[in-house]
Amino acid sequence: MEFLNYAYVILSGILAFFLVLPTLNVFFSLLTKEKVKTPNTTRDFDYGNIITAYKNADIAKGLVKSLLKQRHTNHHIYLVADGCDLSNWDIQHEKLTVLRPDEPLNLKAKSIIHGIEHFVRKHDFITVFDADNLAHPDFLTEINRYANAGYVAIQGQRTAKNLDTLMACADALGEFYKNYIDRVAPYRIGSSAVISGSGMAVEAELYKAYLASPEIEQGKHQWKKMLQEDKILQNFLLRKNTKIAYAWDAICYDEKVTSAEAVETQRSRWLFSYFQNIPNSLGILRRGILNFSWNQWLFGLVTIAPPMFVMLFAALGFALLGLFINPWVSLALTVAVVLFILTIFWTLKLSRAPKQVWSAVAAMPSFVLRQLKGLFKMANPNKNFKHTEHKVSVTIEEVLK
Repeated sequence: MEFLNYAYVILSGILAFFLVLPTLNVFFSLLTKEKVKTPNTTRDFDYGNIITAYKNADIAKGLVKSLLKQRHTNHHIYLVADGCDLSNWDIQHEKLTVLRPDEPLNLKAKSIIHGIEHFVRKHDFITVFDADNLAHPDFLTEINRYANAGYVAIQGQRTAKNLDTLMACADALGEFYKNYIDRVAPYRIGSSAVISGSGMAVEAELYKAYLASPEIEQGKHQWKKMLQEDKILQNFLLRKNTKIAYAWDAICYDEKVTSAEAVETQRSRWLFSYFQNIPNSLGILRRGILNFSWNQWLFGLVTIAPPMFVMLFAALGFALLGLFINPWVSLALTVAVVLFILTIFWTLKLSRAPKQVWSAVAAMPSFVLRQLKGLFKMANPNKNFKHTEHKVSVTIEEVLK
């Protein structure tokens, strides 16, 4: 019984720590003020914008048009149309290169490499977008501001372009929370923002080095079992102790899932990638301790924190179990759960989330249940991990209204 009590206290303590960590990070981030240095002489950096489209190029039309309307004009767009039918493609522009690989690539990293191999000129930075994204007219202007401040890796703010269903609003709610907890707060208190997978910019030579890394090379042969590209990129950067900036006003609109089935499929991929990435997060955490690097240490903690619903279910289970083992620890764990839930609402308020997102709170139990079902799809990635279909075709003008 004594051993059981010790084990319970230790595991509950770990859970309580990760439940309280978001609150602490948000609190301390509000005590700081972001200072983006402006040099005496600023540069209009040249950006190579790579769009990866898979089996559906038409969904990228809105993104291409939004990039052509950027106020920062020193850039070029590369649409990599992997397995796409281009018979209806009708956009032509001197700033646009449309690429259709001869052989199917079936992998985002391969599409990005294909785009880089066909650059029309040498670019200073590489930005990556998913085909369903839209870029705010000031996206590159804001990215350029951070580039002039000396940052070589910059993540923009991904936010919903569609709030047309309850599931989309619930998905957006989760992203508002994760944006603040995983990106805004760590960056503002001296660590790095977690990479989102699109809407980010990395110095060109640094990005090419990442694409030449062993993890990418191995991933080319792992198909759907490959660790997600965004995680490989952030691990690559943090091992070098590079700080990833978070550009709040560099807005990249992203399509949210609209059905329960899509939630299961998408979250099963993300959960699989989270568990795959645990050794890397532990490695970065260890580097932070050995190097006395706050950037690496906090980033390691943030990325190793269990997914929201996993942590809540585990904490509630342990709190119930504690009634029979150690009631005081059970009470402390319950308080930590309440604080965690309140922090979710706090981040929504700080992020100025729209009314539709707040209305999705009632749908969260169903959304969480779908994520839970997604856990059971992780056993066979090649069978269960399907590409998320994107269907919401809107213009940047419609979204801005």
